[in-house]
Amino acid sequence: MAKTGKFLGMPYDWRKPTVARLKSRWWNADDRRVFTPKTFGAGWDVNLYEVARRLHLRR
Repeated sequence: MAKTGKFLGMPYDWRKPTVARLKSRWWNADDRRVFTPKTFGAGWDVNLYEVARRLHLRR
């Protein structure tokens, strides 16, 4: 079984989490998506930077 990919359209990542991957999924100014692939496990994380930008808390 692959450590990363999609199952029925849902992303999964079974690799050991890293700080860099966590930051790129939870606080990424370069990614305009609100929902990003999960740092560890199956599903999605929330890009809090993008949420803050859309709420006009960040520019």
